[in-house]
Amino acid sequence: MAKLSRDLLRQAMAAMGSKGGKRSLETMTPAERTARAKKAAMAAAKKRTADRLARERLAKGSRQK
Repeated sequence: MAKLSRDLLRQAMAAMGSKGGKRSLETMTPAERTARAKKAAMAAAKKRTADRLARERLAKGSRQK
């Protein structure tokens, strides 16, 4: 029984999740969409910078040995 209900729940959530982004874009104002895009762009840039700095630290450490 638990397996069956888990599968049904997973299917229901997948169906709801596939509509989430499209639905939220329909209901958002242009200003809200802009804010969301800016927030996503900043998060992506922060991750890229952190990754680059980590690579540079690793490269610098291997050069000094």
